[in-house]
Amino acid sequence: MDATVTNTTSEGKTWGGGNKPLKASYGKLMMWFFIVSDGLSFSGFLAAYGFSRFKFIDSWPIADEVFTHVPFFHGNYPMIYVAFMTFVLIMSSVTMVLAVDAGHHMKKTKVIWYMFFTIIGGAIFVGSQAWEWATFIKGDYGAVETKGGKILQFLDAETGKRVALADFATTLPSERVGHERKNGIWYDSEGALPSYTIEEIKAGFAANSNLLIRTQTLTEKGEKTILSRDESLLRLNRDAVAVVEGANLIHNEYGTPLFADFFFFITGFHGFHVFSGVIINLIIFFNVILGTYERRGHYEMVEKVGLYWHFVDLVWVFVFTFFYLV
Repeated sequence: MDATVTNTTSEGKTWGGGNKPLKASYGKLMMWFFIVSDGLSFSGFLAAYGFSRFKFIDSWPIADEVFTHVPFFHGNYPMIYVAFMTFVLIMSSVTMVLAVDAGHHMKKTKVIWYMFFTIIGGAIFVGSQAWEWATFIKGDYGAVETKGGKILQFLDAETGKRVALADFATTLPSERVGHERKNGIWYDSEGALPSYTIEEIKAGFAANSNLLIRTQTLTEKGEKTILSRDESLLRLNRDAVAVVEGANLIHNEYGTPLFADFFFFITGFHGFHVFSGVIINLIIFFNVILGTYERRGHYEMVEKVGLYWHFVDLVWVFVFTFFYLV
């Protein structure tokens, strides 16, 4: 009968490799595994975004014309607020580094203050992203959609600037009725009606000779195609079928709906990570105040949550670069 041979150390243990591979504790090693797997997820999302943008490059919205708002200010400020959000998140990563360093030196008071600043920065970012979503959904100027799902925007012929639907739409004496159960056999509730009908847009456009239409198709210079007055009238009366205000998963006044789909999914997924990080940081923050890690004799938990927070910040750098800047 064969005997089973087991290699043991002098202490009688089956494995003598120690409990800290690569000099990392089990908790830190598991956090690195999570970061790598989550990083692959974000990589896949950004790769899908890149392929989709390349496929629809001639109709992809221009970020400088979409993200132009700043809270409490009226005007055109391309990418200013997004840059502010990015700065706040990066600075929160700096304060997290200082918190981890203070934990290494067992300085409880400094850990508390640096983690507090980190939480404030994360909360500002999440709130700013929620505001950005609300602004994106609400829209700014409005547009019309053609039979093929293309977007037509309106410009002032003299200034070349976009014109909002409210600035030229004509109010027609008609009663607008939403979709009702009695309208057909199959009934499905519909959302809120747009502010204007397509007939009101057409009438207002015809009455303002200084208006032109800009399509979502880009020229070789990367600028959207502007139609002549005659072409604009023809395109509007022949192809326009619906009014679009703002953006959702089906319609998008800024261009192809796929842009809005990726915007909601990628920034929403990252925002969920930031929100989760804020909650985790709050838990660790209160544990620090209660002296939990002082009694343990180390602040490794602060270091582990710091790894997650740095990962979230790094992901946003890539999202900001590929989604907003490129």
